[in-house]
Amino acid sequence: MTSHVDGNALAGPLSEIFLTDMTSASGRCAGCGDISPLAMAMVYTKPKAFIVRCHVCDTVLITLIQSSDRNWIDLEGLTALTIPR
Repeated sequence: MTSHVDGNALAGPLSEIFLTDMTSASGRCAGCGDISPLAMAMVYTKPKAFIVRCHVCDTVLITLIQSSDRNWIDLEGLTALTIPR
């Protein structure tokens, strides 16, 4: 993975799963403790896959994989996720 886009790239894929705009959700990085909106994260994309990394320490926060019949989300790199109403 050499280049990335910002966390706003998650707006479409996450809107298929969550009913709110998840780019404004804040996550706490398990690696460095930084709390930032997901829109600030570094997102590396592959076909049907999004790897979301902390913009401070590069820890993998979220892995999202989409297939024709399901979505798989790994939130291992987050110790908290605050979702606005």
